[in-house]
Amino acid sequence: MSVSYEEAIATLTGAGGPFAITDRNVRGQELKVFEATPPSLRALFDTARGRGDEIFLVYEDEHWTFSRTMEHVDALGALLVKRYGIRPGDRVAIAMRNYPEWISAFAAITSIGAIAVSMNAWWKVEELAYGLEDSGARVLICDPQRLNDALGPLAETELQALVVRGEGALPDGAEHLDAVLELGAPLPEVEIDPDDDVTILYTSGTTGNPKGAVSTHHAVLSALMAFACRATASAMTKPEDTAGHPYPNCFILSVPLFHVTGCVAVMLSCFASGTRLVMMYKWEPERALELIEREKVTHFVGVPTMSWDLLESPDFPNRDTSSLLSVGGGGAPAPPELVRRIDSNFKSGRPGIGYGMTETNAYGPQNAGDDYVRKPTSAGRVVPIVELRVTGENDTPLAAGEVGEIWFRGPNLIRGYWNKPEATAETIIEGWLRSGDIGRIDEEGFIYVQDRAKDMVLRGGENIYCAEVEAALYEHPGVYEAAVFGLPHERFGEEVAAAVHPKPGLTLDVGELQEHVAARLAAFKVPSHIEITAAPLPRNPAGKFLKREIREEIASRRES
Repeated sequence: MSVSYEEAIATLTGAGGPFAITDRNVRGQELKVFEATPPSLRALFDTARGRGDEIFLVYEDEHWTFSRTMEHVDALGALLVKRYGIRPGDRVAIAMRNYPEWISAFAAITSIGAIAVSMNAWWKVEELAYGLEDSGARVLICDPQRLNDALGPLAETELQALVVRGEGALPDGAEHLDAVLELGAPLPEVEIDPDDDVTILYTSGTTGNPKGAVSTHHAVLSALMAFACRATASAMTKPEDTAGHPYPNCFILSVPLFHVTGCVAVMLSCFASGTRLVMMYKWEPERALELIEREKVTHFVGVPTMSWDLLESPDFPNRDTSSLLSVGGGGAPAPPELVRRIDSNFKSGRPGIGYGMTETNAYGPQNAGDDYVRKPTSAGRVVPIVELRVTGENDTPLAAGEVGEIWFRGPNLIRGYWNKPEATAETIIEGWLRSGDIGRIDEEGFIYVQDRAKDMVLRGGENIYCAEVEAALYEHPGVYEAAVFGLPHERFGEEVAAAVHPKPGLTLDVGELQEHVAARLAAFKVPSHIEITAAPLPRNPAGKFLKREIREEIASRRES
């Protein structure tokens, strides 16, 4: 017999439950934490050793068992300590595509008490140089392409590089990992405190240089425990006749590992639970459908545009996706139309969404299944270790239903930004993290993320939430991609604008799109300027639309 979500959470987090909650002082704040939180990521990785020859990673035609993965983790940890002199607190950077070596490098670095610095694999030369200098990384573990981009820092500093999946001569300061790795070497013993720094993940940054978000072992592990608690609660709420499934859990990694979703929500969650992880070299919907069918993938996590890509792929009707139990992700609001399409087009896959940030280690409210279908514009609810509030003027908490800025509080938050105390002080106030997102919380505790504060269009004193307009555009049968933003306007301050890319083989008319939106939203929310693009809208490596780039390009054309 299934139980309600509230009953499941109460059972799981109560005294004696697997996710029992207690109080702990975290950086001067009394917070609710899970009693069973492991003491370090090293301790988490150690649990994988007992899984032996079970398959952990699938990459192209390679199959890495847990034993093989941990053998590489141990050997690389030993190499970093003995050959490169890495000590607890030192920074070691990772810059490569989604390879199994990314995962073994991350586990090795964090298991010896060092700090793993995740570099955006799409960064150019200057961006990579900035990240290496800002973090003070002593060693860079990279693939050949990223090594080429790092030649400047390699020649001008004491940085050393370990290169994976490369061959041939290397510049001074670089070595092929395979040539120096001694498989069988034991992992060196180190002391790790739960509050020691463990990761630096660079935020994408909309202006200026990116910021390095620093997390402790306890913060990352708190997020992992929260994801596991939520997943267990969801399983308990399923009706008995739908709880059985012939395939073991299997995730597909469709987002970059340097992104917090790929690293924490997917990769580390699979490590913690012993779940098989199918890795994609890069995002291609046809390849994803092939892997879902071949590997019997049960969980798909990506940004909403990726779910659209799956459904719109010409291969979708011909691929067996019946193994999927959940289709969702986060990173951006999902249009209600997408929620409906997922629920009606997958045999067993139910829609899901999560609202997290780099600064929350990906964890935040989650919505899935019947709740999501019932409230398709909501990002869901949190488990009890995380607090949410909506604030108004003078940072005053608002009542249910009122719209303001969303704030987070919990043990999963970053401790701050690397070498940026002012940015830290602006973002984290008395233990509360200002998200920069605008939203509201309803009477049931469901959060509604309506927009980014800086992306909200202010038209003649009216607040217009871009996500709402985008949702209306996506209900048009010919729209494949839509991005809404504000453009300067002499009279209103800003006007609503949109860039729209049609579905293959279809054409769109601006006037028809405006009428379509006008039939669903107030007149002042209808885009006065719509550009229909022949090419897909540009996205960043995490799959989010580059709204600033789109807006600036359109604005410059209008001015010329």
